[in-house]
Amino acid sequence: ASRALKEAADVIQANPVALQLRHLQALSSIAAEHNSTIVFPVPVEMFGAFMSKKDE
Repeated sequence: ASRALKEAADVIQANPVALQLRHLQALSSIAAEHNSTIVFPVPVEMFGAFMSKKDE
């Protein structure tokens, strides 16, 4: 499982659009469940601040 997460992190780091697509996929999955989940959308650009911390 940790190897799969590492590979996913590498893909997202190499292709920033992959993070946005994954975000949309998660929202789509949540919306399809017909439940009372409340989603607070966060701009994908905010995740960039967390990703750049690794480089410092």
